[in-house]
Amino acid sequence: MLGDTFEDRRGERRLFRWRALFLAALVLVSLGLIVGRLVQLQVVRHEHFTTLSDDNRIKVQPVAPTRGLIYDRDGVLLADNVPSYALTIAPEKVEDLDATIAALAELVPITAQDRERFERLLPQRRRFEGVPIRLGLDQRERARFAVQSHRFPGVEIAAELSRFYPEGRHTAHVIGYVGRINEQELERIDRSDYAGSSHIGKVGVEKAHEHLLHGHVGYEQAVVNARGRVLERREQKAPVSGQDLHLFLDMALQRDAAAALAGRRGAVVAIEPDTGGVLALVSAPSYDPNPFVGGIGFKAYAALRDDIDKPLYNRAIRGQYPPGSTIKPFVALAGLATGATGIHNGKYCPGYYQLPGHSHRYRCWRRSGHGTLSMKAAIVQSCDVYFYRLAHDMGIERLDDLLAEFNFGRPTGADIAGELGGLLPSPEWKRRARNQPWFPGETLIVGIGQGAFLATPLQLAAATAAIANGGTFIEPRLVAATRAMLGAPLQPTAAVRRPIPDQDPTHWQAILDAMTDVVEGRRGTARRIRTEAYRIAGKTGTSQVFSIGQNETYNEAEVAERMRDHALFVGFAPIEEPRIAVAVIVENGGHGGSTAAPIARAVMDSWLLDRRVEPPSPSEEEAAR
Repeated sequence: MLGDTFEDRRGERRLFRWRALFLAALVLVSLGLIVGRLVQLQVVRHEHFTTLSDDNRIKVQPVAPTRGLIYDRDGVLLADNVPSYALTIAPEKVEDLDATIAALAELVPITAQDRERFERLLPQRRRFEGVPIRLGLDQRERARFAVQSHRFPGVEIAAELSRFYPEGRHTAHVIGYVGRINEQELERIDRSDYAGSSHIGKVGVEKAHEHLLHGHVGYEQAVVNARGRVLERREQKAPVSGQDLHLFLDMALQRDAAAALAGRRGAVVAIEPDTGGVLALVSAPSYDPNPFVGGIGFKAYAALRDDIDKPLYNRAIRGQYPPGSTIKPFVALAGLATGATGIHNGKYCPGYYQLPGHSHRYRCWRRSGHGTLSMKAAIVQSCDVYFYRLAHDMGIERLDDLLAEFNFGRPTGADIAGELGGLLPSPEWKRRARNQPWFPGETLIVGIGQGAFLATPLQLAAATAAIANGGTFIEPRLVAATRAMLGAPLQPTAAVRRPIPDQDPTHWQAILDAMTDVVEGRRGTARRIRTEAYRIAGKTGTSQVFSIGQNETYNEAEVAERMRDHALFVGFAPIEEPRIAVAVIVENGGHGGSTAAPIARAVMDSWLLDRRVEPPSPSEEEAAR
């Protein structure tokens, strides 16, 4: 039938035309949007996206500064920066990591500690960056790998500067060492200034003067690909090297002081009285700080940590000991300053002292007593009863006040990290620390440097230097001068000085005369160190490790070695113009006069009689570098 097959061709053409126009309009609109977006990206926001592109393509990379060097007073290098060679692996270039490490181990020793460090660093680095598998390659190991390097794609030898301490254990407790920055240190440092640096001062001078030694980071602009690999290096800002430090420390004296201790546990501190400069600071036993720079192994560290002699413990600045009789010249000076005694006032010693109304006897070291003694004789013979009486007459408040002027009970302020302040007991301290009242007998014990009274060897040396220089406490200093760069002038450091309140010259002379007779007098407790070469003033001391009962007698031969008394000595020389003040403690050494005093004499001899080398001129020093 014709109606069923009739086609409306006109309608179809109209419908097609509308559809074509719609699609054309849609295409034009879409093209317009694309063109508009391109215009916006390429023209309107061209500068913005160019910057973003450069940020992805050009990276600012930090350049670590060179750490400052440390010298002794004569220009002897104590902390150096030396080339260090490490074997590194770039993981993306290695097909079989385990097989590569196994093959490398046939050429150079690779320990379990090396593997542990490598695996710890692996996730922290990008895959194209070298990760150290072995540090500190020597020349033979480098040569052995170089011959076989074609077998190890992705493995290479990387060079960097590493801290090195030429004097090793002789300076471990004073210079300290640097180590890898840990998480706690990251929280307190300026991360931007440590970008590119992996090490920081951990103890000693290295830590105390980190702000001078570290320097300031530089940078360089580098063109990198999408994976961060450097393709080209551009603009640079050079880093600022750390400042060099020149110390008061004398390395020859430092070695001699360590030798004088002769393997004993103890400490020696020597100070220049007029400047406060630390000439020697020795803690024994010691350790080699160099393994700590690259990361000491767990077993090696555990051996040091668990050693019964505690070589990691800095006895010179952290060892807190009862000062014993070495405190008596300071107590006598307090008695003179407060009027509690006079230079010629005598006190009777029957061998013990009793507080009024009490039966307890505080005994003198000489059971039979010393009879009637003047202040000078009491210091020379180290009579305990004289100082029991004097401490009781003064009272703890007045006694503490003057002892505090010599900086007992708080850190000296020395420019070395980790110093402790000892303990100067007082009623306030006891209430706060123990919630107990102060008893009169405790004042007597403070008067002879026992009980809760604690001092460090550095405190004793600094206080003795104040007597030697006639009444000025000077904060001990290790750094004598700094140098910003090679060829720049040395910049001396400033001393912090504080006069001791009582400046009556007759009082100071009386103490000087008494300390002189301790060594030079016929009955002095340190008379065995007397020498014709120069005159010494000093004071011996013995501090108890444990208490003795009222009716018990101390017998050194029956006491275990580590429970015996500590031996102490403080002194200075020459008397007429003091050039050195020394404090010595020998743990469980017994008697100060027979053990500690000879060590002090050896240190004084080294400084006063055996001075050998004149400090080099700046031109000679620079030539050496």
